[in-house]
Amino acid sequence: MVIGLTGGIASGKSLVADALREQGLPVIDADVISREVVEPGEPALEQIIEHFGPEILQFDGTLDRKKLGSVIFNDTEKRQVLNQIIHPAVRQRMMTKRDDLVREGNEHVVLDIPLLLENNLNFLVDRVIVVYVNEAIQKRRLVERDGRGEEDAAARIKSQMPLKEKRDLADAVIDNSGTEQETKTQVNELLHQWKIK
Repeated sequence: MVIGLTGGIASGKSLVADALREQGLPVIDADVISREVVEPGEPALEQIIEHFGPEILQFDGTLDRKKLGSVIFNDTEKRQVLNQIIHPAVRQRMMTKRDDLVREGNEHVVLDIPLLLENNLNFLVDRVIVVYVNEAIQKRRLVERDGRGEEDAAARIKSQMPLKEKRDLADAVIDNSGTEQETKTQVNELLHQWKIK
């Protein structure tokens, strides 16, 4: 079974991913892979240089994320070009890792994909877990985590698909409003329910 794990900013997806790892499930993290595919020598980085020029590189030949971010920040067209380079590379690498893990004898693999539902990637997984918190908790945690203020937190939350909508599309919901232990207990109960543990 391939399980898709998703949530929203400051919802606690990392905590749930760690809880799944603790239960022995391999987790493939899309954020980690998105950094891997733009390392020097990777085809995706070569394509980025072709489109955006060598000035988006640092002196050591690695991608200057801040510089690239400022190039695409207010330019939808350039952002789409970047996404059309990175997303397929990430998806391909994730599928390769998934297949390798299955070949190694893992019956269950977790794909941790922040934009799983926004990008209609549910076809990659058999079941979807959404990590949920209400917007007030999400905002409070984001302010505490990043220290950027409530307005910034609200804007960042608004830029994503609401967790309420994601919750409606899930096969299972982990409510991360309580303590860390309560969240881990829900994860364990879900794995038991799905006959994984």
